[in-house]
Amino acid sequence: MKSERGFTLLEVLIALGILALALPILLGLRNFDLDLHARAKELTAATILAQEKLIETELGTALPLGETGGEFLPTPLGSQATAAITNRPANYRWKRIVTSTPLPIVREVKIQILWPRGATEEMVEVSTYVFATN
Repeated sequence: MKSERGFTLLEVLIALGILALALPILLGLRNFDLDLHARAKELTAATILAQEKLIETELGTALPLGETGGEFLPTPLGSQATAAITNRPANYRWKRIVTSTPLPIVREVKIQILWPRGATEEMVEVSTYVFATN
């Protein structure tokens, strides 16, 4: 008589129990990964927009003390509209805060890029120092 081996009902139930516990955890990690990817994309876009505003600030003439801000234009200043430029990220705003420093000819410039993310608002801030022209 030939003896055939197989899985018992208890072994199958234990395997299904482990699978039932592991799948939601793995799917949750996948969702977390997608959220991290979206956040990285937003941070990259905000950093590039902040760099654009810093360049505009450095090329500009007078920098009055105080805070200014606004929305981003569909095309950057001094650029022609191309497919790559017209697909700029939406919902990003900027603030430029110019403050004095202990040196009268130097000003600190902070650029803040703000965008909505769910119920909160995210922000990237960069700063530099420029010579005051007035």
